[in-house]
Amino acid sequence: MSSTTRDSATVTVVGATRVPLRLPTAGATFVVGVAGYLGVNLSPYLILAVQQGLGADVLTASWLVTGALLLTALTGLAVAPLCAGRSRRAVARVGLGLAVVGFGLAAVAPVLLLPGLLLGGVGAGGAVATSGAAIAAFRNPDRVAGFYGLANRGIVTIVLAVVPLIGLAPIDVFGSMAVFCLVALVLATWLPGAPAAPVHAAAAAGAAVPLEIPPTGTLRAAARPSRVVTVAGFTLLLVFALWAASEDSLWAMVGVMGADRTGLAPEGLGVALSGATAGGLLASIGLMIVGDRLGRGIPLFVLLVLGGILKIVQGTITDPTAFVVVFVLWNTVYALAFAFFIATSAALDADGRWSGPLLATYLVGSALTPVIGANLVSGLGYGGFTVTLAIASFVLAVPAGVIGLVSRRLERDAAQERPNEGASA
Repeated sequence: MSSTTRDSATVTVVGATRVPLRLPTAGATFVVGVAGYLGVNLSPYLILAVQQGLGADVLTASWLVTGALLLTALTGLAVAPLCAGRSRRAVARVGLGLAVVGFGLAAVAPVLLLPGLLLGGVGAGGAVATSGAAIAAFRNPDRVAGFYGLANRGIVTIVLAVVPLIGLAPIDVFGSMAVFCLVALVLATWLPGAPAAPVHAAAAAGAAVPLEIPPTGTLRAAARPSRVVTVAGFTLLLVFALWAASEDSLWAMVGVMGADRTGLAPEGLGVALSGATAGGLLASIGLMIVGDRLGRGIPLFVLLVLGGILKIVQGTITDPTAFVVVFVLWNTVYALAFAFFIATSAALDADGRWSGPLLATYLVGSALTPVIGANLVSGLGYGGFTVTLAIASFVLAVPAGVIGLVSRRLERDAAQERPNEGASA
């Protein structure tokens, strides 16, 4: 390449290219994500299995399961930076491999149940981070977040129904988890890579290897994240963790609160939880249909404020039917807000620098919520408990809405720099 050509070419740095949603890559992303969150979703069964396997009381078993979930969260946060680069699939394979070994040992060897559970928790952290980062690789983060929520809740609903039919002994619960993680390990090959990773490598080699500049004079490369994106990303992680603690505290205490305030029977609680799952599915479908037409800032603000109002109402109800209805409405709003949080983090960076740690951050916020909820109820009563959670929602709605606006603006700016990308979607 002549020096004249080199000098005349204008090199423009633009954002990373996202990929369209296709079955192999989307299926791998969603299944790996479910595998990472399997311990959270099956935690009631895990507690029973630990009780039976170790002969522990419910409190001891609950703390052991909480410890495993915290290891998942901390591991996910630790490996999240690796998932924003070339190591994404390697992290997924190592994490899922550890999960298969850990949960497998917990299933077949009672003496290794505790170390196996903890090892499985560590491995699940890798799955959580890689799945979260992979979500950012797709175009239209809002619609992808809707698909993710639908797949997650749909698969988990099936797993929650099937596992008790098999049994709740350690071999049944941990064995099922090991098998599911093995399936995810096979599918991890199809995880979408970090879009900017090959570009970084090419740029690094550019100092020694002549580069062919295309006729347009544009070299597609990944720009370093701006200070605005960095501040927005870290703030989003903090807001999401606090919001998770607020939301899951209500989820953890709903059974006790329903029984004490409204006389809600166990059958009614089952209806409430099933209805809440259905509400979450409907919310995910709605987001898939709407996509990014409503933006993110205003929906996030409105949803968090509405969620806070429903929490206050939840704490004042004494009729069991009304209690179930409001709980389902609240969980539908919660599921929709959760999806918008995911979409916002994914839109901030195509490599998943923020969506990778986001799901792990949620676990940090939610792991201790049974203890948090119980202490708040003990000190403030049910009315004070729900008002406190509502205030948290109202306060967090402001920064969440602002970050949602920032992510939408950044996405529009990137789309203007890449006018041909949308046409090929």
